[in-house]
Amino acid sequence: MASDITQIMDTAQLGFSQQESELQLLRAQQPLLIVCRTATGTGDMNNLFKLDRSFRLVFVRCHYTGTSGKAPMTLSLSSASGTAYDSRLYTLVRVGISADVNFRITAEESQPPSPWTFQVGDQLRIQWTNPDTGNITWGLEVGLAIAS
Repeated sequence: MASDITQIMDTAQLGFSQQESELQLLRAQQPLLIVCRTATGTGDMNNLFKLDRSFRLVFVRCHYTGTSGKAPMTLSLSSASGTAYDSRLYTLVRVGISADVNFRITAEESQPPSPWTFQVGDQLRIQWTNPDTGNITWGLEVGLAIAS
């Protein structure tokens, strides 16, 4: 009977070890799975981005065409917990014509706890006031990854 219990325990331990190896592989692959969301317009930018689960921001890219003009771009948290928890995360000071956005979150900044990690129901809000509405066109791309 003791040998049967030992054999069951060894088999269970082997199963747990295999499961842990599979989880480690999955965790290593998750940062590589980036979901891209886009938006475009000729007016002011006020876009919300989210996933249906916890996520982290990986990058923001934006290209501008048209007449001249620059304005600040703000990245904010629109919290699922309510407006009392909304917060400005970062402001890019002068972006627009001849000043495209290529904002990347480094691996170090992505490590928990990170302000770039959003909980289920949270949204990333990106705002930019177009200094020449109708004459400047913008194209925005945001990279989001599932948070581990």
